[in-house]
Amino acid sequence: MFVPDSDPTPSYVLLTLGVISFFAAVVWTYKGKAWIRFHGWVYRAEEPIRFWWEVAMYYLVGVCFIGYFLFQVYVPSN
Repeated sequence: MFVPDSDPTPSYVLLTLGVISFFAAVVWTYKGKAWIRFHGWVYRAEEPIRFWWEVAMYYLVGVCFIGYFLFQVYVPSN
């Protein structure tokens, strides 16, 4: 018995979260400060390693979410 997927359309939540994450990383790179959960703001001039690590994680999360969304859209399912 064949049971189709309940929602065959891609999840636009992933695209939205990916764009927000990527946009936040771009803004934080420009401004020189990044928000770290439970720790507050980190400034590029004061803690460069921690700042770039956090910005890199936001870029990575954004790219992964957007990439997974594009995978769902453009890869045909069997």
